[in-house]
Amino acid sequence: MTASTRVAVIGGGSWGTTVAGLIAANGHEVRLWMRDPGQAAQLNASRQNARYLPGVTLPPNIEATASLEDAAYGCQTLFLMVPSHSLRAIAGELGDYLDGSRILIHGIKGIEPASFKRMSQLLREETCCRQIGVMSGPNLAKEVAAGHPSATVIASRFQEVIDAGIELLKSKTFRVYGNDDVVGTELGGSLKNVLAIASGLAHGLGFGDNTMALLLTRGLTEMTRLGTSLGAHPQTFSGLSGIGDLMATCFSPLSRNYQVGFRLAKGEALEAITADLRQVAEGVRTTQTVAEYARAHGVYMPITEGVYRVLFEGFTPKEALAALLEAGRGSSEVDAPAREISIL
Repeated sequence: MTASTRVAVIGGGSWGTTVAGLIAANGHEVRLWMRDPGQAAQLNASRQNARYLPGVTLPPNIEATASLEDAAYGCQTLFLMVPSHSLRAIAGELGDYLDGSRILIHGIKGIEPASFKRMSQLLREETCCRQIGVMSGPNLAKEVAAGHPSATVIASRFQEVIDAGIELLKSKTFRVYGNDDVVGTELGGSLKNVLAIASGLAHGLGFGDNTMALLLTRGLTEMTRLGTSLGAHPQTFSGLSGIGDLMATCFSPLSRNYQVGFRLAKGEALEAITADLRQVAEGVRTTQTVAEYARAHGVYMPITEGVYRVLFEGFTPKEALAALLEAGRGSSEVDAPAREISIL
C-alpha cells in the first residue's frame, strides 16, 4: 500500500463518518458514500455530518458522494458501514463496479433474517470479491471521533485484509488488532446488541450492578453457545469483539440499543423510540432473527428469549425478567461453563 491511497467508505452514518475520519487523518483520500445527495453536498460544504456526527470537523481529504460508482472508482479497499437490512441491495449494485482484486471490510453488526447469513456471506454472494473482512469491537462512534483511546478488531481469512485494515485505521488513539475468526467476530458484534437492549431494560427498571453482572455474564455464555454451534472459536468471545463490545454497548447511554431497552422500561412504545433515534438500532431486528433461530434449532438463549417477548409478544420488562429468573431452575444448577447450566 502506498503512503497515500484512495479508500471508499460506504455509509455516511455516525460510524461510517468516523471511520472515514480515521482513514483521512492518516493522509489517505476518502470517498464517503451517502445515500442522500443533499447530505453529501452539505458535508462537502461544511466539513461536518450535521445529522449523524454534529460538532466534528472532518478533514478536507474526505469527499462525500451519492454515487456508488464514483465512490468505488480507483479504490483498492472499501469499508462498508450501512445498516444490515440494506447491505444485500447496496452490495449488489456496488458489485457492478468492482473486480476480484478489491478488499472489502464491513463494520455491520447484524444477521440477515430469512437466511440467517452473516454480512461477509452476503458480500461473497453479491460481489466477485473474496478478500473480505469484518471490523468489530467496542467502538462508540462519538468517543472514537473525539479521540478517546479505543481499539477494534479486523477479522479475515486473508492476512492481506488484516494488514490493510491496520495500515489504514491505526493511530495514536485507535489501535487495531487482527484475528482469523470471521464467524465469531461477526456474531459477537451482532449478538451484543440484543444484550444491550436487556441492559437498558434493567437500568430503566432501576436495577443496579448485581443485575448487570448477571446479564453480562450469562449473556456472554449465550453468545458463546450460539457462536460455537455455528463454528466460531470460543476464545473470540473473550476478546474485543465479544466481551469488550458487550461491556461498551451495555453500559453506555450512547448505544442506540441500550436506549431502546431503557426507554421501553420507562413505558415508551417501540415504534416511537425507533423513529426518534433516526438511526437503526440493529438489536431489534437481531433479537427477532436470533430468537427464532434459537427456537428452531434448540439453542438455549433465555435472555434473548426474554428480550424477544418484550419487543414482539407484549410482555412487560418486569414480566420478562420474572420469566428469565425461573428459566432452567433445577437441582443441578451450576456455573461451570463446560456444562452451561445455571439459573439462566
